[in-house]
Amino acid sequence: MQAAVVNVLGQAPKFQSFPDPVAGEGEVVIRVRAAGLHPIVKALASGSHYAGSTEVPVVPGVDGVGTLEDGSRVYFTFARKPWGAMSELTVAPRSRCLPVPDGLEDAQAAAIGNPGMSAWMSIKERAGLAAGETVLILGATGVAGHLAIQIARQLGARRVIAAGRNVEAIDSSKVDAIYGLSQPEDAVREAFAAEAASGIDVVIDYLWGRPTELLIEALAKGFQASSTHRTRLVEVGESAGKTISLEGATLRSIDLTLLGSGFGSTPLDRIFAAIPTLFSMAAAGSLTVDVEPVPLSDVEEAWNRVQKGRRIVFEV
Repeated sequence: MQAAVVNVLGQAPKFQSFPDPVAGEGEVVIRVRAAGLHPIVKALASGSHYAGSTEVPVVPGVDGVGTLEDGSRVYFTFARKPWGAMSELTVAPRSRCLPVPDGLEDAQAAAIGNPGMSAWMSIKERAGLAAGETVLILGATGVAGHLAIQIARQLGARRVIAAGRNVEAIDSSKVDAIYGLSQPEDAVREAFAAEAASGIDVVIDYLWGRPTELLIEALAKGFQASSTHRTRLVEVGESAGKTISLEGATLRSIDLTLLGSGFGSTPLDRIFAAIPTLFSMAAAGSLTVDVEPVPLSDVEEAWNRVQKGRRIVFEV
């Protein structure tokens, strides 16, 4: 069969031949139709992700849409290494295959699955968003950020605030306020402080690094000993930096709960169980992603392409 194959960690995969998979006990062979190029896929292929492996050659791709031997269309994840989703055939546990609703296209399902799980788990499970609360999406310009905005609305958020660098990529009709992170730090801090004064209940943070430091500084700036407001900050990604500087006095002056959302912070079964809900929302049109379809044969050229709020989906 043909597949995208990582031969050297950190280099773009090559479209080349790769051995066909054979199903073991409890597994099924899947004929792949679509697989998303998610940030985690690139991180795993570079060897930089905490859940990654250094063994090569390997086929990248953490999830996708395909058909089983009986012709049924499924969404799958947790393919057995070295087979990933970006190949003509792959192999995965039967228990990690779910039917795709008839009203949902292959590319949309492949694009939504991974970032949708991330957004849903961070907002619903980790933050425990309640209807009527205010949510700030830090890093709202990417696909996961776009989905987080939509999911927050579906879960009853009263106010949704978006912050990011590529603000033109944010649909202003879906949020109550947009803040650009490319402006001077003082302006960013003041904007966050103004929102903090009204109360931010949940922060979904795809950035970490300096933007998170500015936000926490803004929360502390509004310190009032007689009146506190609890904020739950869920760290999901680190596209702006791997670490932050946090003074102990800052934590003592605000009611801030720090949480993480990802593999290890939530049981895998809980993460996977969110997929049917996400797909039902997507089939109904209440959850959408901008998709850029690309033939799998063009994987090497498309691998490092800037996606700008869209999700590349390789079609097989």
